Amino acid sequence: MTTTEHTPAATALPSLHDARERFLTGRPLPDGVPEEVAAAWRRARFFGVPHDLKAPAARPVRPVESALLDAARPVLDRIVPALGAGRSLLILTDERLRVLWTAGSVPGLETCPVLSEQEVGNNSAALALRTRRRAEMHGPEHYLDRWQDVSAVTVPLLDPEGAQVLGTVTVASRLGTARTPHPQAALAEAAAAAVETELRTRAGRAERVLLDAYLRATGPDGARGADLAVVALDGRNRLVSDAAQRLLTPEVLEALERTAVSVRRGDGAGGAEDTGAPGRTARLGNDAGEAEATEPGKRTARLGNGAGEAEATEPGKRTRRLEDGVSEAGVIRGAGCAARITPARLDDGTVLGIVAVLEPLGDPVPSAPASPRPPVTLTGSSLPWRHAVARGVELARSPEPLLLTGERGTGKSALARELLGQGPVRVADAARDTGLDGALAAWPADRPLLLRHAERLEQPGVAALNSLLDTHPDTRVLVTYTPGAQVGPCLQRLLDKLSARSVTLPPLRERAEDIRELLPVLAPRTLPGQPPLTWTLDALRALELHPWPGNVTELAHVVRALAEQRRMSGPVRRAELPDAVREGPAARPLSPMEHAERAAILEALRRHGGNKARAAAALGIGRATLYRKLRGYRD
Repeated sequence: MTTTEHTPAATALPSLHDARERFLTGRPLPDGVPEEVAAAWRRARFFGVPHDLKAPAARPVRPVESALLDAARPVLDRIVPALGAGRSLLILTDERLRVLWTAGSVPGLETCPVLSEQEVGNNSAALALRTRRRAEMHGPEHYLDRWQDVSAVTVPLLDPEGAQVLGTVTVASRLGTARTPHPQAALAEAAAAAVETELRTRAGRAERVLLDAYLRATGPDGARGADLAVVALDGRNRLVSDAAQRLLTPEVLEALERTAVSVRRGDGAGGAEDTGAPGRTARLGNDAGEAEATEPGKRTARLGNGAGEAEATEPGKRTRRLEDGVSEAGVIRGAGCAARITPARLDDGTVLGIVAVLEPLGDPVPSAPASPRPPVTLTGSSLPWRHAVARGVELARSPEPLLLTGERGTGKSALARELLGQGPVRVADAARDTGLDGALAAWPADRPLLLRHAERLEQPGVAALNSLLDTHPDTRVLVTYTPGAQVGPCLQRLLDKLSARSVTLPPLRERAEDIRELLPVLAPRTLPGQPPLTWTLDALRALELHPWPGNVTELAHVVRALAEQRRMSGPVRRAELPDAVREGPAARPLSPMEHAERAAILEALRRHGGNKARAAAALGIGRATLYRKLRGYRD
C-alpha cells in the first residue's frame, strides 16, 4: 500500500499564515518556511491561479465510462456513514484529478470539479498523484484562500498491476489543532485499499472467465487440435491461438474487436437478445464485401456491409441495427474467413467478451505472402480525399505541369510519386537547392521531374524553372507547394501560371474519418506470430478529434512510436497516446491566429518531449506565457 508523504510544514501554522500573506503581497519570505511549501506557492502563481479563486474557470468533461467509478462507488458508499454528519468530505478523482464522486459535507467547503495544480494550486490530491504516496496538506500550506481552514489527506489508487495511478481518494475536514498524521488518514487508507481490492477482484474475475472460455474452445491441453484458430477478446485483453495468428489480419481483428465491444454494451451482434445461442457464424469477408452470421431458424446477422453498417434480419422482415463501423476496407481486404462467435459471460450473466473460432472460406494457403498494403497516399474513402486524388489522376494523364498544394504532411510528395508511376523520376528539392543549379544541370529531359518545396525557391530557381517549362512544354513536371510563407513576385507569377492545373490536398482534420483506414497502413509490419497493432474505441475517438497540425506525417510518427516503444499487450488505449492527443482539442472555437499559436506550441512540446521550459525557450517566450496560452485554449 502507500506510505505517508509528510506535509513539509511541521511547524506552527500561524507562522505559515504570516508567510503566505507576505508571499501574496510580494514581500520576502521569513526564515523557516519549508522550501516545498514555498515552491508549491510559486508554482500556483506561475500557473496563473488567483489566490482568491471562487471556482475553476472551466468544468472538465467527465469520462463517459469510468471503470474506476464503477468499482469504487459501491465500496465508498459503505464508508460514507463513517464520515460523520457535517464533519468530513470524501472525494474520488481519476488520474487527471477530475472529481468523479463526492459524499459528505464540511460547512463552508464546496467541492471543485478538478483538483489539478494548474487549476486550483497545490493540494493533497495533486501531491499524492505526483509522489504515488499518501499525502497531507493543512491550512496555509494551500495556496487558495478558500482552503485556509481545510485539512486534507489523499491516498493514490494504483491499478491491479501497480504500474500506474488510476486516481485518488481524499478525506477533507476542518483544520484542527492536531498535526500530521491527519485524524482520518486511516479512513482514507482503508477506503483506498478497499477500492484497489475491488479493482483487482474485477480484473481477475473477468480475465479468469475469458481464459476459461478460451480453454473450453481450444481444449484445456490443446486436445481439439493445434490447427484450431481461436481468439478470445473483451476489448482490453486478447488470447490468440497459434493457428489464429495465420488468419488474424488487421481487418479480421478490427471486426472482432468491434463485435466484442458491441456485445459488452448489449447493443451489438449477440447483444442482450442474441447472445444466448452458441455456434453463431459470422462471415468476415466475402466477395460481396459483407459479413454475415447465420443462426438457427435461418436468422441472419450482418456484421459489416459495404456501407459500414450491420443489421439483423429476422422472420417477418424485421430489421434492427446491430453494430457500427466495420469499415468497407475492414471487411473486403484480406479477410476471407468466417468466425463462429460465442459470448463469454460472468456468473450473473453479464457478457464481458467473445470467443471466436476462425475458419478460412476457401482452401488455406499458409505459405502465401501477405497481401500488399495500399499506398498511404491512396488510403482514404472520405469525399475530400477521394475528390483530390481523382482530380490528380485526371490531370496527370496529360504531360502538362501539375501543381500539388496543401499543408505540410498532407502527402503531396507521396501523391506526386504515385501519379508519376514506377519509372525513374528526377527529384529536385528547393529546400536544399533554392536555385535548382544542381538538380536541373543533371536532369535528362526525357525523365519526369518532381520539384518539392516550391515555396523555398529563390529568384534564380524561379527563372530556371520558367525556362525549363518554356523549352520543354511537353515534359511531365509535378510541383509541390506549401502555402503560408511570404512569396516574392516572381514566384507568385509562377504559381499563378500553374494554378490552372492544381490540386489542393485536404488536411487530415478535414478527413478524420480516414484515420481508421490509415492506422493499419502506417503501422510497421509485425513479425510472424505477432498480432497487429489495434486500438480501443476511446483511443480512436481521441485520434479523430485531434487537429493534427502535422497531418498524416504527424499521425505516422505517433503510430510508429507507439508500435516500437509500447510494452503492453492488447489494443492501444487512450492513456498511452501523447498528451496533446489524449487531452483532446481546445474546448472553445479558436481564431486562426490562436490555431496557429496552439499548433506551434504543441509541435514544440512534441519536439522537446513535453518539457515546457525547453518548448518555451525554443518558441522565444517565457514559461508563464506558455502556461497562460495553454490555459486560454482550454477556457
